[in-house]
Amino acid sequence: MHTNKAHLILEAGLSRHADFVEIFEEETRSSSVSLRDRKIEQSFAGIDYGIGIRLIYGTDVLYAHTNNDDPEHLISLIDLLADSRAAARGTGQTFVLRGDIHSPSFPANVRDPRKVTPEEKLELLFRADRTARNVSAQVVQVSASASDSVSRIAIYNSEGLALEDLRVRSRFNINVAAENKGERFVASETPGAGKGFEFFTDLPVEQLSRTAADRALLMLSAGYIQGKKMPVLMGNGFGGVIFHEACGHPLETEAIRKKSSPFVGKLGESIAQSCLTAIDDGTIPDSWGSIRVDDEGLAPQKTLLIENGILKNYLADRVGAAEVGVPRTGSGRRESYMYAPVSRMRNTYIAPGKDSVSEMLAGVDYGLFAKKMGGGSVNPSTGEFNFSVEEGYVIRNGKIAEPVRGATLIGKGDEILPKISMVGHDLELAAGMCGAASGSVPVTVGQPTLKVDEILVGGR
Repeated sequence: MHTNKAHLILEAGLSRHADFVEIFEEETRSSSVSLRDRKIEQSFAGIDYGIGIRLIYGTDVLYAHTNNDDPEHLISLIDLLADSRAAARGTGQTFVLRGDIHSPSFPANVRDPRKVTPEEKLELLFRADRTARNVSAQVVQVSASASDSVSRIAIYNSEGLALEDLRVRSRFNINVAAENKGERFVASETPGAGKGFEFFTDLPVEQLSRTAADRALLMLSAGYIQGKKMPVLMGNGFGGVIFHEACGHPLETEAIRKKSSPFVGKLGESIAQSCLTAIDDGTIPDSWGSIRVDDEGLAPQKTLLIENGILKNYLADRVGAAEVGVPRTGSGRRESYMYAPVSRMRNTYIAPGKDSVSEMLAGVDYGLFAKKMGGGSVNPSTGEFNFSVEEGYVIRNGKIAEPVRGATLIGKGDEILPKISMVGHDLELAAGMCGAASGSVPVTVGQPTLKVDEILVGGR
């Protein structure tokens, strides 16, 4: 969109007495190819284009989106939004669009995935399939996929902002099913990064495939744990999904401003033991959840959420910051032009501590080592969660013993935090997708191995 056209649209919004007007323009090219049982399951490529317009009156948000970039049509959308408001407020304002608006180019070290043939991706997937099947005859099904997206976005607002951003992401997924005597177990690996096709060419495909196959076979032969409250060691990496879901979402101003978080009004208070520090960082180079600017045009930052057990900050977008009375953190995010942005996590993790895994195990007579977490559910207003354990082991007399399956971890985020008594130094991050009010966005979760003194473990 030319800046002259953007200026015209923004002026139309201000003339309807909005306090703030924003245009979000997006063109995304996405593609994916998937393989199941040595056959191509799907090969897809598509382009999505659209514009979202946001009017803000105080902290009330009005939003509309369209695929039509005609100025008269866009102004008609503004009229519809403004007419839906019973009483307009504000007096309008003048502004000048600033910034060098241009289309960013691909860095020299980034290979544009749009120029890569499906055959190149399929070679990776067939290699993954062969590797997993060669592990054992009990591997009965393998599915793998490679996906990527390239987005060009432009943001203009009535404060004079005018910028463009280029966003590139790639992700690999492999699911391996092992079967024995009618029982089946599925294990997966799903790495992703803010990279082009070089992500796939540098990927240890065989290692990931063997890891998933080995886990499926191991857990297929495992017994079941008896459910009760017990100490739990949570493995590094994707174990951070529990903190993300049960504690991260309630620390977003989207929850704080609606008073639907157990952490309302607790800035500066102790909410965890002194061993725990948690961070949300949008600046980690090439990380799956990193951004160069958020979807409101603000540069990201490394946001200290919890420091030595003390709640330090919330994650804030424009509206949340204004309503809660905290600084913005470059956390306004949305799935696409079809959504208004709200406060969202980026790369969220528990920082490394000083404890070793052997020290954590030493104090446990009987418990669970949840080495790798699976899927689950959470009530964001209460922090109550229920997550499955994809790979788990009994802890007996301070030692990791036999593998067990069917375990689930059940609890509330604000109640579990104070029970984390030891934090390891083996931080690992893992890619994921997060769904909330502004759609599904790429995020990274992570943590070192940590010890929870007591949590309810569901089992048989």
